[in-house]
Amino acid sequence: MQLKTEPKVLECLLAVNLNVNIWSARRKLNPEDFVHQNLPPEGLASLGSKKICDPKELRVFGMLKARAVSLLDRSGVRFLGGWAIPEDKAPALIQELETIAGEFNQAKDGFMSRYDQAVQSWIKENPGWEQMIASSTVSAEYVAKRMGFSWQVFRVVNPPGQEQVAAGLNREVASLGSTLFDEIAKDAREAWSKSFLGKPDITRKALSPIKSIQQKLNDLSFIEPKVAPVAALIESALDKIPARGKIDGPQLLMIQGLVSLLSDTGALLAYAQEILDGRSHDAILDLITQSSPIITADPPQQEGLVVTAAAPAIPAGVKLLDSHGLW
Repeated sequence: MQLKTEPKVLECLLAVNLNVNIWSARRKLNPEDFVHQNLPPEGLASLGSKKICDPKELRVFGMLKARAVSLLDRSGVRFLGGWAIPEDKAPALIQELETIAGEFNQAKDGFMSRYDQAVQSWIKENPGWEQMIASSTVSAEYVAKRMGFSWQVFRVVNPPGQEQVAAGLNREVASLGSTLFDEIAKDAREAWSKSFLGKPDITRKALSPIKSIQQKLNDLSFIEPKVAPVAALIESALDKIPARGKIDGPQLLMIQGLVSLLSDTGALLAYAQEILDGRSHDAILDLITQSSPIITADPPQQEGLVVTAAAPAIPAGVKLLDSHGLW
């Protein structure tokens, strides 16, 4: 199903560009580095480069970058090499980016204060290769200039009266709805693998990624008419889940069916259109519940899980959702 987002949505969006630079702690291997007949150990050199500092020293920076990317992925949709976010969500999002940036800069200051010591420790941890590492070290000032965390927020505006000039941007805007649903499908597949696959029951914690999907769809509902009904369908499903206790039986089947539906963009868009045409959320949730597997525990003397085929009968003429390998 072809989606086309209209250029006017730019009036409600801001673009975010994220720049996170992390020193690689690597230098190119040179012929003179091979003073031994043996190759350097894998922890010291690989793929034509050598490590001049313990990579563990830099893990925190990668984790902070991942946090920032995850934040933007939850809040917006990929656009022009960055993200498009709802304008009204920008202040809170920027505040969170500032928090991550503060942690990044604090970690950077700590790393730079012990940089020389870290390099010397790395040299000592690799006996026999001291000269190779020492000959490639760089100054703390050099490293500091190659580490940073910054972002830019800006509004994208089409040049008025210049259709040919604006054509490229309009194509990017037109794909926003499709990009959003593709991102939702990816998130749903990840949620299935992490929280639902092979589980006879789940806790409410497993619903967190589904709630994140629903929040993202709510915030970006103006991008495409089919977004809002999908967000409402998720909300209806979550409202049927008890506030406490494990989730199993028909309620688990409903959530499994919902995650399966979210992971299948074509089917999801078709059901979104049915909602727009008047089909109730309950009717769709009943259908996806019937098309889900029933997962039950084995008898006490056995271990593992058994997926049975004892799902309720499906009314004639109703098409089941394809499991797409999820079960």
